[in-house]
Amino acid sequence: MEIYKKLLKVQKEVKGLSKDKTSHNFSYVTGNKLLSFIKPIMDENGLILKQEILSIDNSRQDYKTKYGEKSEILSKVMMRFTWIDTETGEKDENLFGANGQNDWEKGLGSALTYAERYFILKYFHISTDEDDIDNPDRSTSPPIEIKEKLSDDRFETAIKALSEGKTTKEAILKYNLTPEQKNLLNKA
Repeated sequence: MEIYKKLLKVQKEVKGLSKDKTSHNFSYVTGNKLLSFIKPIMDENGLILKQEILSIDNSRQDYKTKYGEKSEILSKVMMRFTWIDTETGEKDENLFGANGQNDWEKGLGSALTYAERYFILKYFHISTDEDDIDNPDRSTSPPIEIKEKLSDDRFETAIKALSEGKTTKEAILKYNLTPEQKNLLNKA
C-alpha cells in the first residue's frame, strides 16, 4: 500500500524534537513546533490527517490550591485519526484517547490539542525525551538541529528579499531547502 510508504517518509524525516515550552514545572513540544515540521512533509506527500471526535466525557473537578478553591472541567475524548492518501484514497484509521483539564470553556480544547499533538508524536515515534534531565540515557552531545522547511511562497519571498539586499544567502540556508530551492538559491 502506498500510504504506508508515504507515512514512512514522514517518520524518516523527523527523528526528534526538543521541547520548546515549559508550564507548571514540566516541558513539552508545542503543537505549533510539531506541526511546523510535520505539515510541510504531509503536504509534500499528499497526506491528510482527518480528526473525528467519537465521544466526550466532561466532569467537574473541584479542588483547593494555595490561592483558594478552584473548579475546572476534565474532558476525556475518544478520537479517530485517519491518514488519507490524496492520490490513492487509501486510509489508515487509528483510535486515540486523551484528557484535558482547564477552565470551564477550555477543557475540551485542551484535550483535543493534547490528542492531536501526542497522536502524531507517538504514531511517528518522535523522540522528545532525549533532553530530559531525569532520563538516565540522556545524551550529553548537542541535539541534532531540525531545520524548518520553507514553503514555495515563503521561499519566493526570501529570494525577493535577497535580490533587494534585505537578507543573505546564509540566512536562507538556515532552512531545510528542497533540492530545487537550493538550485534556485545558487543561481540567485
